[in-house]
Amino acid sequence: MDGSVTDHTALLHTAGEILDSVAEYFVDGLGAPSAVEKGATDFATQVDLDLERRIAADLTERTAIPVHGEEFGGPPVTEGAVWVLDPVDGTYNYSSGMPLTGILLGLLVDGEPVLGLTWLPLLGRRYAGHVDGPLYVDGHPVAPLEPTELASSVVSYGPFNVAGHGRYPGARRADVLSALSSRVSRLRMTGSTGVDMAYTAAGVFGGAIAFGRHAWDNAAGAALVRAAGGVATDLSGAPWTASSPSLVCAAPRLHTELMAVIAEVVGDEWGAQPHSARPDTTGGAS
Repeated sequence: MDGSVTDHTALLHTAGEILDSVAEYFVDGLGAPSAVEKGATDFATQVDLDLERRIAADLTERTAIPVHGEEFGGPPVTEGAVWVLDPVDGTYNYSSGMPLTGILLGLLVDGEPVLGLTWLPLLGRRYAGHVDGPLYVDGHPVAPLEPTELASSVVSYGPFNVAGHGRYPGARRADVLSALSSRVSRLRMTGSTGVDMAYTAAGVFGGAIAFGRHAWDNAAGAALVRAAGGVATDLSGAPWTASSPSLVCAAPRLHTELMAVIAEVVGDEWGAQPHSARPDTTGGAS
């Protein structure tokens, strides 16, 4: 492949083959301990490191598009075409033996999500799509998301420390969670942004909120939800790009209701501002 980003079908096929080729290694490594400490509750396993090296090398060779990975970095995610890779999303889940964990791969073009793949090898599920649709689940196209309502849906919420600070303080996250608890059918906290967004794209969840800003966590899910006909923004309501400080994904209509609850609780506190000005020190899903 010559590096063209216009043939979405070919890129999805190639990327899917590469993720399929590492799925067995991912499964075999379940329960891997920490190999690199990043913070008090954040770490990478040897599987993270090995998978990123292997996937990045194969993608670069077969697509001629560079890779930016969680563990080893790469070119800017807002310039040109670049793959963004999280080799083990939900690392804490993975290390503790919980199967809600997977491999996230997105393609960004000038910071815009073009296509996404979320592989959940421990659950035997593969989600793929480009923003023009459709969403593919295990290789089969599925119908677009139908408009739905908050009161009849499951909404997933990103993990947090109520005592944390940063752009989205833990206490305010708790306030939003409290408000949602009386408005939705069920709330869930999986500990994996990839699972949350893939399930939203597939209609398992009506919506999901992620407080992290990293493109490797969010790009795949944003692309999948848009492929499925859903909405992907940040917490201020702006369309999601690689520069966004958060991610809110939901089915049509439900996204509007979800944003209305957030606005009711926090007003314009979470409005647009440079994410670099207020670093997030509250922790998140990894």
